[in-house]
Amino acid sequence: MPHHETDTARWFSAEVQPHEPALRGYLRGAFPTVRDVDDVVQESFLRIWRARAAQPIQSAKAFLFQVARRLAVDTVRRDRLDFVGDVREFAGSSVYEEAPGAAETASTLERVRLLTDAVEALPARCRHVFVMRKLHGLSQRETAARLGLSERTVEVQVSRGMKRCAEYLRQRGVAGFHDHEP
Repeated sequence: MPHHETDTARWFSAEVQPHEPALRGYLRGAFPTVRDVDDVVQESFLRIWRARAAQPIQSAKAFLFQVARRLAVDTVRRDRLDFVGDVREFAGSSVYEEAPGAAETASTLERVRLLTDAVEALPARCRHVFVMRKLHGLSQRETAARLGLSERTVEVQVSRGMKRCAEYLRQRGVAGFHDHEP
């Protein structure tokens, strides 16, 4: 192993790796919707390793947390875009097997659009829990495991999401989502 790589490995072991538990705790607390904290940590390590090869780093801890924060924000944004795509895909799906009339189709599409907007308006954690349970059909246990939450928290978030979506729809003149409801 060349001398430079040995120095970098020693520096990494002494200055970066000791912060891993604190970094994981920070990411879980600040970004509860990031599904794979391990990926963010590993990518952060890789980036700080590369950055150190290019130039000295004054504060490894500060740099590491800054890199991880940026990666987590990017992950949340990407997941949000994936979520919007999922909801839009759901909104564009055929609701009826029979061909409805134009007015009925327009009314249904408007309700789906409003429901999409209602879900997008939910707070981030609530929205992720709600989408995983209601759109992706994951069990309460699986949702809790994927998001690192308790099953009770998942239950509470789904309930809050349902109430907030219903209120959002009511405020826009939609009392129910089915044909027999006004």
